[in-house]
Amino acid sequence: MKRDDNRNMFIFLALSLAILFGYQYFVQGPKLEKERAAAAAAKKAEAAKPAVVATPESLYVEGRLPRDQALKQTPRIQIDSPALKGSLSLAGARVDDLYLKQYKETLAKDSPLVELFKPQGAEHAYYAESGWVGQNVAGVPAGNSVWTVLSGTVLSPGKNVVLGFNAGTGLTFERTLSLDDKYMITVTDKVVNGTANAVTLAPYANIIRQGAPKELGKNMILHEGGIGAFSKDKGYMVPEFKFHNWEKDDKKKAYKVDSTGGWMGLTDKYWMAAVIPDQTTRIHAAMKATDQTPADEKDFNFLYQAGYIAEPVTIQPGQPVQISYKIYSGAKQASILSAYQDQYKLPAFDKAIDWGMFWFLTRPMFWVLDHLFGFLGNFGLAILGLTVIVKLIFFPLAHKSYESMTKMKLLQPKVEELKKKHEGNAQQMQIEMMNLYQKEKVNPMSGCLPIFVQIPVFYALYKVLFVTIEMRHAPFFGWIQDLSGRDPSTLFNLFGLLPYDPATVPLIGGLMATSLHIGILPILYGASMALSQSMNPPMPDPMQRRIFQLMPIMFTFIMAPFASGLLIYWIWNNVLTVAQQYALMRQMGVENPIDTFLGKVAKTKPKSEAEHTIEVAEEVIHEGEVIQPAKPKTAGGTKRARQTPKKD
Repeated sequence: MKRDDNRNMFIFLALSLAILFGYQYFVQGPKLEKERAAAAAAKKAEAAKPAVVATPESLYVEGRLPRDQALKQTPRIQIDSPALKGSLSLAGARVDDLYLKQYKETLAKDSPLVELFKPQGAEHAYYAESGWVGQNVAGVPAGNSVWTVLSGTVLSPGKNVVLGFNAGTGLTFERTLSLDDKYMITVTDKVVNGTANAVTLAPYANIIRQGAPKELGKNMILHEGGIGAFSKDKGYMVPEFKFHNWEKDDKKKAYKVDSTGGWMGLTDKYWMAAVIPDQTTRIHAAMKATDQTPADEKDFNFLYQAGYIAEPVTIQPGQPVQISYKIYSGAKQASILSAYQDQYKLPAFDKAIDWGMFWFLTRPMFWVLDHLFGFLGNFGLAILGLTVIVKLIFFPLAHKSYESMTKMKLLQPKVEELKKKHEGNAQQMQIEMMNLYQKEKVNPMSGCLPIFVQIPVFYALYKVLFVTIEMRHAPFFGWIQDLSGRDPSTLFNLFGLLPYDPATVPLIGGLMATSLHIGILPILYGASMALSQSMNPPMPDPMQRRIFQLMPIMFTFIMAPFASGLLIYWIWNNVLTVAQQYALMRQMGVENPIDTFLGKVAKTKPKSEAEHTIEVAEEVIHEGEVIQPAKPKTAGGTKRARQTPKKD
């Protein structure tokens, strides 16, 4: 029997190996061969595509010059509009000098305007470049070729600038730039072939940034880096929105895609620069980061690029070719992005604002806030109005929850009796308490429901305050002049009464600027949270009760660095919650901390002479004495006449 078992085992192993090798040879082998062939074909096709970064001038250029000196290196045409001011360089016809006229760096009166573009040659250069490339074609303007001004002196709304370039090879280039009253520059390139042969050229456009901003990649809930939206051919047009975060992805790995139309660029928290081809043009788009750090430097210095090269165009002798594209350079204001999206049929252009994965909450919330702002004229008041709307939406659920909690407080004496009755037997006490709650139709967990349902609202409002430029430097009242920033007041200089900034104190100044920066709003938040908790029945476990008592203090420090607008929302929400609980407790005849406090205040109030006389009279009657009418008050004080009751 043992010999048969060994034989069966060897047969089983032999069959298993035969099946395994057969599967590998007949199934997996051909499959892998097909995959290798497909990969090789894809690699060959990719290599055949024209490069996105089309000119050597797009590579890193060492920049250490001051901004003003870098501007003087090339001849320029001024740019001026209600939203933008700066200049474009005639060298390369680059748009490389832009300030946003409607935004300042800080709230200070002398704060400089927000700088968007910076010229090549300066440190951290940032600009938009475009042009043409062709193989073995002479006379095409390079990245630093100087163009001639054909017409126009200032690029502004209604005033175009026309530039020309002619290297004397028969090819003539003409570039017309126009600007609207916001952030869109339209570029129209015209090429005339004056040679005897057909010429093939491909237009390209790039956004170039030398070095990342200081805050890039440090915001966990916000994308900064490459951004774009592309339409792929899948039998029908499908807009595809794409983020490419330089700080999380491989720096040397480029994102590439073929698209019909679309747009691509580089984005910061509030600002964006993007190139937008004609939406019917086939393009090869890419976003990439190239390490250009000099060998003697420790800090990384990457060249960030986002752009496209379009399908080549063949220009016959004596024939002109004209193409048009756009450069967006400005603030990511929701209404402006949406208007451009509709006007130029751009895919997902309004999603340049990072609404996050809960966009279905953040976008409607911003829509409500924006409309309330239009009605009230103040985003702080809009936040208060939004809080009321949220409370009304969740009122039925919150009312049922608070009603259950109020009943629990009403049952507190019975709970205390159960504790005494089952002291030392925690299990039996829990059983009796649950039976009591079930009998009285009380749900102990109902108090958590209002908090849970408001967590998404809290996150959505936090996101809106954090990413929308409409909230940037939006004032409320008093000392709150930026709803997107933290409360500027602090306890450690008595809220501004002492003339110093705790953050500048040696050794501990850095610590004072963290969660220890306790302003008026965080204190009000902690107080409102404590009051709201006091309206609830106490926790049965002493340790849990102590933890809940410490939570308002903990959250005062936790919430201190958050946006002022968020604290205003939460304080007002706590006030409305307390008001709702108070009305319900008064209706049900349940003792509440507000009435208890007011009662204590009333008792400590000094008594009037009439109140004092009545109190003495009540004491005498209680002792069985009869009060004679009180005589007028004399210098000796109020006299009392007493008479012993007559006996029958």
